Amino acid sequence: MPIQSDYLERLYAGFIGKNVGIRLGAPVEPAIWTYERIRDIYGDVRGYLKPYRNFAADDDANGPVYFIRPLIEGDNARGLEAIDVERAWLDYAREGIGMFWWGGYGRSTEHTAYLNMKSGIHAPESGSIARNGATVAEQIGGQIFVDTWGLVWPRRPDEAADYAATAASVSHDGEGLAGARFVAACIAAAFVEKNAAAVVEAGLARLPPASTYVRVARDVIRFHAAQPGDWRACQGHLIAQWGYDRYPGLCHVIPNAGVCVLALLYGEGDFSRTVEIATMCGWDTDCNAGNVGTIAGVLYGLSAIPAHYRAPINDGIVLSGISGSLNILDIPTFSRLLASIGYRLAREAVPEAITAALAAGDGERGLFFDFALPGSTHNLRVSDPVAFSVEHRAGLGRDGGNALEFRFERLLREATGRLFYKPCYKRSDFDDERYSPTFAPTARPGQKARIDFRMERWEGERLGVEGYVRVASNGAILPASVLMFPEPGKDYQVEFTLPEVGGSQIDEVGLRITGFSGAKKRDSGRLIVDRFQIGGKARYAIDIAAQSIEFGCVTPFAHDHGSWTIEEGRMRLMSHEACASYSGGHGVGDQRVVAQVTPLAGGSHLVAARCGGAMRGYFAGFDGAGRLSILKNDFGFTRLATAGFAWALGKDYELCLEAVGDRLSLSVDGKALLETVDGTHRSGMIGCGCVEAARALYGPFRVEEL
Repeated sequence: MPIQSDYLERLYAGFIGKNVGIRLGAPVEPAIWTYERIRDIYGDVRGYLKPYRNFAADDDANGPVYFIRPLIEGDNARGLEAIDVERAWLDYAREGIGMFWWGGYGRSTEHTAYLNMKSGIHAPESGSIARNGATVAEQIGGQIFVDTWGLVWPRRPDEAADYAATAASVSHDGEGLAGARFVAACIAAAFVEKNAAAVVEAGLARLPPASTYVRVARDVIRFHAAQPGDWRACQGHLIAQWGYDRYPGLCHVIPNAGVCVLALLYGEGDFSRTVEIATMCGWDTDCNAGNVGTIAGVLYGLSAIPAHYRAPINDGIVLSGISGSLNILDIPTFSRLLASIGYRLAREAVPEAITAALAAGDGERGLFFDFALPGSTHNLRVSDPVAFSVEHRAGLGRDGGNALEFRFERLLREATGRLFYKPCYKRSDFDDERYSPTFAPTARPGQKARIDFRMERWEGERLGVEGYVRVASNGAILPASVLMFPEPGKDYQVEFTLPEVGGSQIDEVGLRITGFSGAKKRDSGRLIVDRFQIGGKARYAIDIAAQSIEFGCVTPFAHDHGSWTIEEGRMRLMSHEACASYSGGHGVGDQRVVAQVTPLAGGSHLVAARCGGAMRGYFAGFDGAGRLSILKNDFGFTRLATAGFAWALGKDYELCLEAVGDRLSLSVDGKALLETVDGTHRSGMIGCGCVEAARALYGPFRVEEL
């Protein structure tokens, strides 16, 4: 069955729907929010319950993005094995923080599975009933992480169910795997079925008929047939017959399975009612609303998602994996990436429009925003939402394409406004930090920005437009291009190199407008933006004195084990075990990282390059008394090369690790001392750390993408 022509658009709708549901349900997820309390406090929910400044996504968003990385990075043709997903768990999660709930061994299903895998109990045994018992194995996580497996198998519910079950077996078993199969199959079926009832039946057809999951679903279907207009009565029935009191653990899959089926049926073809009912039912609200949001998004399409739900998403989410640059996710780009996988799995040619857009973004190294998908904004923002607005405009771009409108009205002389993309975040940008996101900028000094636009003037005489960046540490606005005065109706292109920002980060890149009209006159009109692109090779510094500690990490790093802090303008590491800290672009290949390093105790003091995650990368530096080494981490460390060097505690050194092609080289204080060849890791982050107990000072850093 060939993939339909609207595949990408419906996939995009499904992923937006997932995140609408998560954001809607999150405020009433804790156990204190019972069905009755949600009803009594919020009544009939018809919109978001909390106006987040930026929503820090939780495990429901992290899992679908990170656990599908084996298909993003690997060979789509060979199929999926549980060990592939196990490696993604170990590689992209920082142990004990972020990604999912670290509630303790034997209590949190995901934490239990992670510790099993870390100790050598591999998937699928890591998530099995035989290893962990039924209570742990049958919690809800088996279905909440699997949406993307359904999105990459459009119209193929059998394959979607199989892939989802394989992925979920890392952490779940029994009814937990039934949940994975059901949700993924429903999503895949939603690309072809015409209504929610048919989608539910397609999902159930991929489960063992005697499973408890099928039994609760059939009970809801029967109740709906008898009382199709009263979802609250159905939820009362679920509470009485299938409630949490009957199923052990904190959030067992079976009661929540009933809610998912209930919401899909009683939603009656309406996206909003589907996610709202799932939220009002209580129990695991963000999980259930997220799952049915994906299904309903695919089934009903983008036009069914109203603006009051879609606009706050603004095409962007933030995540909590180990890679700070991957944590800043552009939904249209990620949707194209998933769609490209879907075509390859179906053994069909990937459409040129998708491959061209992904290529223009330079893989995961750069950014390319073309506003081609209906309603897409790529998370662009304005400096003052009262004075300025940003909105997608269909057919208003060049050659009749889509574009983004930046509207300004009655701008005073010398007053300014900004249209920008946010490549980095601070703690102050968030209202919630349950899953502790960390950030490495997706736009870095040395890269090139290009913004294509034209202007419409409604009043006024002279408007100035220039490219700019903002400095994260102090909020300073730095002009980055020549100020231009565009004429209405003409096409313009602003190009500039992102400037160095004193060892800080850039947290805005965009256009700044300034009113230059004469006295008693104001500027009104709009800029029509066709393209917003950032790419190329970065060259930047990280000055620890310009950083702060946010979400438990020294910006812009993500720490994995060890104690890290800022001490006298440098990053201090103290650890009793192997640990590392990561920053930089995840998609960067050839690179050079230079860091000042002061060993204070222990024998391991290293800089790192091409780190794909916690379990992959190259490390080099001081490796025991009188020794230098280059090491490879590939789910375990091996030494690639070693040489003698009489380094000393308490002394400052400049370590330089360079990775170009297959060649790895280490220099100390500008002198090349060690070189080797290895082609295992082709791209990844920069960083520093140790492989045994150590204390040291790191920084400042200089990074060059070669």
